[in-house]
Amino acid sequence: MAGVPDLRVSDSEREAAAGELLDHFAAGRLSEGELGDRLEAAYSAKTAAELAALRADLPDPRAEVVLATPRELARRRVYHDVGIVALIDVGAVVTWFAVGAHGSFWPIWVILVSAFCLAYDGWKLLGPTANEVRPGYRTWVERRLRP
Repeated sequence: MAGVPDLRVSDSEREAAAGELLDHFAAGRLSEGELGDRLEAAYSAKTAAELAALRADLPDPRAEVVLATPRELARRRVYHDVGIVALIDVGAVVTWFAVGAHGSFWPIWVILVSAFCLAYDGWKLLGPTANEVRPGYRTWVERRLRP
């Protein structure tokens, strides 16, 4: 759009510009009065040049997005896995209690297997060889990092 300033804009482009202005207001870059004036101008804008003028003195909000590193993504995955394993293990123990808690403590097998799987995944994702690029892993991470 920047290459063709006389190009007319759509309602969705006006809405996107208004959303960006609200984000800048939330970040403290615009006062309430400036926001009102710019929103009014954004909704009445007819061309791309008019919308660009409203954002000319503001930074690009997409530049502020901090992408997670592959290590941070792996750590989040491990935290997620810990939560799932905890739910499964607690569910097994609750089931054991619900059926009378008699006999051997069979949930220990669920706990042991899930702990082994969790340790294996954690080692694979965060261990000393975690930074080695596996085939297909780089493209998976790049797809996950794209906004």
